[in-house]
Amino acid sequence: MEIGNVVQALAGKEKNEIFVVLKVEKDKVFIVDGKRLKKNNPKKKNLKHVRLFTNSKMDAQILADENERVNCAIRKFLNQKRSEHV
Repeated sequence: MEIGNVVQALAGKEKNEIFVVLKVEKDKVFIVDGKRLKKNNPKKKNLKHVRLFTNSKMDAQILADENERVNCAIRKFLNQKRSEHV
């Protein structure tokens, strides 16, 4: 699992939704969707509760940006991945 990967939640309130990985720790990932879970308030999930959704990744430079436009870019990226997967 790497920063920028698109993952699907397998458990919890977010079950079956897709997210972008913002940060990776030992057995945890911090996920964002740009809407409810924004970059400044990510959700911590156990690695066993997420799975890789697609092989494509979001650019890490965009995720490293500090302004509010990052959340908009995350939403657009995830919408594109949802439409590709259907």
